[in-house]
Amino acid sequence: MKSSTKTALVGSLAAALLTITAGIASAQTVERVYPANATAPIASATVVPPGFTTYYLSGALPTPVTPAANGKPAAYGDMATQTRSVLNNLKTVMGKLGIGYGDVVAAHVFLDPKADVAVMNKVWSTEFGTATQPNKPARATVYVHALVAPGTLLEIEFTAVKKK
Repeated sequence: MKSSTKTALVGSLAAALLTITAGIASAQTVERVYPANATAPIASATVVPPGFTTYYLSGALPTPVTPAANGKPAAYGDMATQTRSVLNNLKTVMGKLGIGYGDVVAAHVFLDPKADVAVMNKVWSTEFGTATQPNKPARATVYVHALVAPGTLLEIEFTAVKKK
């Protein structure tokens, strides 16, 4: 085989490999590592490859069921009601950004000492790890001395990513 033919062949192969490699790299997705307990509502870890935009969502509190009035404090409802409210509030913000629950890679949940984490997890599991939205974020859940709004039982913040 002539040298110029070899060079053209090697160049064509190299170009093909670069195209395939670029296609594989651009097809990377967020990796989620789940714990051995398949029913856990969270991932053990998430890995975000290059090429994603990161969104940091501030902590959200529940919306009052009954606003403060006539010298009485606001009422926020029970744990399930408050958790649903917080998730809905975060969903509203994410909708404005063009992202959703499936894009959430990390969460921090702050609980009042009176909060019931099992109830929170039950509501949480209606949005994460479902048949229609199977992704679960990494999550830290901690009890805190108090939250900023008296009567609230939890605050949640999200980190989400989306392919650029």
